[in-house]
Amino acid sequence: MKVRIKFSKEGPMKFVGHLDTMRYFQKALRRAELPVAFSGGYSPHMIMSFAVPLGVGMESLGDYFDLEMAEDMPTAEIAARLEEQMAEGMHIVSVRKVEDGKAGKAMALVAAADYLVEFRPGKEPSIDWKSRVKEFLAQPEIKVTKQTKRSEKEIDLRPNIYKMEVRENGFFYMLASASSNYTKPEMVTNTFFHWIGEELPEFAFTVKRLEMYADKGENASPRFVTLESLGEEIE
Repeated sequence: MKVRIKFSKEGPMKFVGHLDTMRYFQKALRRAELPVAFSGGYSPHMIMSFAVPLGVGMESLGDYFDLEMAEDMPTAEIAARLEEQMAEGMHIVSVRKVEDGKAGKAMALVAAADYLVEFRPGKEPSIDWKSRVKEFLAQPEIKVTKQTKRSEKEIDLRPNIYKMEVRENGFFYMLASASSNYTKPEMVTNTFFHWIGEELPEFAFTVKRLEMYADKGENASPRFVTLESLGEEIE
């Protein structure tokens, strides 16, 4: 049995890095005494796969990992037993059974993600920036220089911004998040303010990831579906 576990990560837990988050869940699964499947060989490990890693300092309401179980059991029971082991700031949102070959691996499926960007108190620019968003998105190209591990390259951000909407104290984004076009909300925000001639101070805003999506294709309706929706609850 393969399950997809959706969880939130808020408060002080946002400062726990990706590798430590993986170790955290490994320990929580042991404490919950769930029948987790292990790999073979001399160094067996839990068969689990996380979706796109969350940056240190970023909160999330919709992160995922896939887990192989050694036996079938109700998804609600898995969620309840694991939730009992969660520390403050961590919460199990849902557990869904997924079929191998149909739902794919969480990491490979991620094509887009929602984010909420909010200015910290006293950090919001005093200029009228909200009225400029439509003009920014109307550009045929939004060229930026992206730093890679080995060099720098120029990319066009515009195709990777699926949604950019003004909120009371910041932005709502839906951005491309596949490995080939992963787009950070920090880059979009800083690029926008650079375009209107405003340089933001360091740590001017917070970022919260809200959800992650798979892409069903441009002709599908809806095109993007949550990773959670690709599974089902079982009793």
